[in-house]
Amino acid sequence: MEYNAKLDAALKALEPDMIETLQRWIRVPSVRAERSADNAPFGAEVRRALDVAMADIARLGMEPRDVDGYCCDAEIGEGEESLAVLAHLDVVPEGDGWDYDPYGAEIVDGRMYGRGTGDDKGPAVAALFAMKAIQDAGIELKGKKCRLILGCDEECGMQDLEYYEKKIGLPDMGFSPDAEFPLINTEKGITGMEIRAAIADERLISIASGTRSNVVPGTAVAVVAGDWREAAADAFVVEDEDCGIETELEGGNTKITVTGVPAHASMPHMGKSAAKMLLAVLEGVGVGGAPVKLLVEACGEGDYGVNLGIAGSDEVSGKLTINLGLLSVKDGVMSATFDCRYPVFFNPHAIHATVGKRFAPAGFEMIPGRISEPHHVPESSELVKKLMGVYNEITGTQAKPFAIGGGTYARHLKEGVAFGMMFPGEPELAHQANENIDIENFFKAARIFAYGIVALCK
Repeated sequence: MEYNAKLDAALKALEPDMIETLQRWIRVPSVRAERSADNAPFGAEVRRALDVAMADIARLGMEPRDVDGYCCDAEIGEGEESLAVLAHLDVVPEGDGWDYDPYGAEIVDGRMYGRGTGDDKGPAVAALFAMKAIQDAGIELKGKKCRLILGCDEECGMQDLEYYEKKIGLPDMGFSPDAEFPLINTEKGITGMEIRAAIADERLISIASGTRSNVVPGTAVAVVAGDWREAAADAFVVEDEDCGIETELEGGNTKITVTGVPAHASMPHMGKSAAKMLLAVLEGVGVGGAPVKLLVEACGEGDYGVNLGIAGSDEVSGKLTINLGLLSVKDGVMSATFDCRYPVFFNPHAIHATVGKRFAPAGFEMIPGRISEPHHVPESSELVKKLMGVYNEITGTQAKPFAIGGGTYARHLKEGVAFGMMFPGEPELAHQANENIDIENFFKAARIFAYGIVALCK
């Protein structure tokens, strides 16, 4: 890799604009909602985020294309083929436990705080400005165009890219700056599962826990008929300063609130599930009957499906993980929704069947969810070799690609990888309270993206 003084100077000059642009994007709470107009399939705020991004793309001298509110794109360079850079503008709900305004984009001690700083508006801005720096440095891309695609539904099923692929078509090769460096060439398969059962114990009035199945629940609330304050507190045996229980009497019923630590479902071990702790409390006081007892037995401990009968791993992608992301009781019906990340060589239909059989004794009905197949790109590919070469040259390391349980846009490409922007050793804060990024690493990621784009497109 040859360093380019003009490119480095252009990147440096753009740093103040990068910060202001990211702050502008973070301040739009782009959580998916119901369709609000024909060009707003994911709600008004997601549409607003798309408009803000497109205005900035135009301001930087590129021509954004609105794909009916599902995505937008913009290209630089020449050539018949394109390199895709896939990022997203939607975010998961902010959740609880923030020390800063989740949409304030405050900068404290060299870090910017806000939902989407790391997942995935920060990486999207870094990629956009990498392209702008290439233009400002006068570097001609004649081997391939570079096409930035900004989607609006990555967190809720990726209907955006499905729509884009049908209407526009996706390039064969590219990367998604929506994970970690050095490079991810393997993504586990993803599938959801919902189970439902009637609750015979009328004392259990309600449960509410979770915002999305792909987030470890940070809070869980149950309402139980009668005064269970002391018994519930005694049944909470978790000794962890990050977790807690509160009980209060409301109109003769006990409201039990359990607090845990949210995390991304692909790494459930990084969180502490409030839903599972609440279930353990209910079982401890003898409320909820067979459905609660079986849920605690089958998934109350561990994140790898051992007590569900689906545990396993392979050399390419590592261990299976499972997250109890949504838990509710309403009108006498319990519902639990799982997010499962399974290794490349596993069969998702067998997972569904095994889990369904495991929960059947308590009267649960199994409803299989969507399946997103595993994705793998060999280390020998040009894409992997060139991006890894850029990363190792700039960072002075000898890093190797690896596998993750997360699902990125890269799996929509024939030859796609996840590339940045979190560096090794940085805390994983996606989907968690106080999500933030290191500003200097934000600039470094933009530089790596710029050199990677040049390596693949010049």
